[in-house]
Amino acid sequence: MTTQFDNVYHGAGKALGKIRFSNAGLGWKPLDEGATVTIPADQIVGFAWCRVARNFQLRIELKGDESDESAHLATFENFQRDDHERLATVVRDCYDKPLEVLELSLRGWNWGSAEVDERDMKFVVRNKLAFALPLANIANSNIAGRTEVSMEFLNPKEQQPEQNTGASSGAGGLPFNGPKRNRPDQLVEMRLYIPGQIEREDEEEDVKKPVNDDEEADEEEEESAATAFHNAIKAKADIGQVAGDGILVLKEVLVLTPRGRYDIDLFPEFLRLRGKTYDYKILYSSITQLFLLPKPDDIHVLFVIALEPPIRQGQTRYPFLVLQFPREEEMDAELNLDEDTIQTKYEGKLKKRYEEPTFRIVTNLFRVLSQQKVNVPTGFTSSIGQESVRCNVKANDGTLYPLNKSLIWVSKQTILVPYSDVYQLVFSRVGGAVASAKTFDLRVETRHGGDHTFQSINREEFDSLNNFFAERKIRIKNELADDAASMGKAVDELLDEDDESKALPDDDDDDEEEDEDFEDESSDDGGSPSEASSDDDDAEFAEEEDEKPKIKKQKT
Repeated sequence: MTTQFDNVYHGAGKALGKIRFSNAGLGWKPLDEGATVTIPADQIVGFAWCRVARNFQLRIELKGDESDESAHLATFENFQRDDHERLATVVRDCYDKPLEVLELSLRGWNWGSAEVDERDMKFVVRNKLAFALPLANIANSNIAGRTEVSMEFLNPKEQQPEQNTGASSGAGGLPFNGPKRNRPDQLVEMRLYIPGQIEREDEEEDVKKPVNDDEEADEEEEESAATAFHNAIKAKADIGQVAGDGILVLKEVLVLTPRGRYDIDLFPEFLRLRGKTYDYKILYSSITQLFLLPKPDDIHVLFVIALEPPIRQGQTRYPFLVLQFPREEEMDAELNLDEDTIQTKYEGKLKKRYEEPTFRIVTNLFRVLSQQKVNVPTGFTSSIGQESVRCNVKANDGTLYPLNKSLIWVSKQTILVPYSDVYQLVFSRVGGAVASAKTFDLRVETRHGGDHTFQSINREEFDSLNNFFAERKIRIKNELADDAASMGKAVDELLDEDDESKALPDDDDDDEEEDEDFEDESSDDGGSPSEASSDDDDAEFAEEEDEKPKIKKQKT
């Protein structure tokens, strides 16, 4: 015996479908194209009925999978109020389970209590559930200030194109790559304001213990409610450190973007960037390119990691990680891998033990784990023998590296331009005389309409850059030569006009002499009168001014 309900949504999806119940389990199928969701009867733990934005929701608690914590709950919405009795009968007859009624808080308050259990973060208002968020959906948690906790829900696995096939998987099955009208909305971030301090059982012992001001401040920070909630989220959700699985831990690595010192934990499938404030989980599959770039000071080396999708700090996206290492710094590291794993899984590309410069060890590990090539500068040499040039983008100073297949500018906001996306390169100088200019600008016009202008490049770098790009058969427009030619032509025209004026006959010598006399008399007092000028000088000046019109009147 089967029972069917029409016009039902699965989860947060926008596609309507049909849900059918039977003794073997239940299945949901969309009316249009999309993935079919099936749930076996032996996986069902319980049923609940509650009011939601789209009429009523059926919540099904599942046994789930230890490897997939997100598969412990399935929801179906848009049931009507009259469907309750019929659905309760079906659940009782097919699965021998009651349909519990879950009362929700409908006050609309944005304050209450946040509770963290084994699987969910629940927001409760006056002992009634306002909403619940599965901990498995929390991708990251950070403390934004002393009293705010930020939770990010954009799971890196869901952002990978090869993962978003829309196939049914546990409670998922959401058609991320289906038609846009069927794609679900995605909650990206939520912030909770959690003031106050937590209560500790050993509070009296702490009071008796004498502490100085610094220790007291640290103690208060450790006892803040926001910190306790953040630690609970990290402990329950899959965003904490995975013990025993780490390959290597890099301590206190200087990261220029996003700026700070981070511990980098390398795992077989992902890395974790752990700082004092922010914590990131980055899949190796999201690493698209690697760059090893020497800094102009010859003391440090930059290691740039391109990410797609980028990591986030609030509304700020960081598509590049920029790590800096001292060139002479060496590290003695031993990987948490056995020889069989190194030979079989990593094809002998890793070593059990390293005694090399730190940047070489890190570069080799990222190259093998991410399966990406490392791009290094080759073929370009500046006028001072370096592999880069200094320049500005707007008000930011940075370093431009011409590579074999792309241009990369490293600063606070790294810019990467593949040559395949370049329409043309324009050498120009905006403002000032070109002949005397010590710098020039390089404007990169892309095929998609966006331009990047690298300003204030040393004039001596023009030949090396021009030859480098010409060898790669990139279209080049030289406005410097055009401006110089235009200026030369203008100078020639002025000289020709001066020669012509000298060749013309002088027909009015008397008038010319009188005009020169007139200007000579007036030019003596071209400036403002000084404070030392006497009244006699002013009188003489007035008499001269009275005589000038008389000379003019004698002209015929």
